[in-house]
Amino acid sequence: MAKQIATDRHAVLLSEDEWLADLFPNKISTLADYVACAQQLKRPIKKLVQSVLQTGTDVVMDFPANTRSQRAWFQEIFAAVGAEHELVYIDLPDETCLRQIAKRREQQPERAHTDTPEMFKQVTKYFVAPLPDEGFHVCRKETR
Repeated sequence: MAKQIATDRHAVLLSEDEWLADLFPNKISTLADYVACAQQLKRPIKKLVQSVLQTGTDVVMDFPANTRSQRAWFQEIFAAVGAEHELVYIDLPDETCLRQIAKRREQQPERAHTDTPEMFKQVTKYFVAPLPDEGFHVCRKETR
């Protein structure tokens, strides 16, 4: 969906998965590995996105926003440069997500060791849907 949004809006697309795969090949096999590596991306990505936004170019960030703290990081990025924003909330049942993960494992075998039902369960237990008091312009998508 992020690719389609970026194409439709003529925006720069940044994918956490791609950055992690390029910068930390074969280094992420647990949730703890992911958290440590993803944390290392935050500072340079924030600077890059702010720089691009300041040119007037839209940015689509294919990064997780599963928790309030993850979403607070997005707030820091766009608020500091006064950029407009939209938080796309993809609201799907777990079964649909698990089917998509299985399909992705087939299409991208290099992800098979992390795109697992077990990893999905570990990550989703921390999920908190965006709430109005967070101040986001939420676009809710319910695709099946």
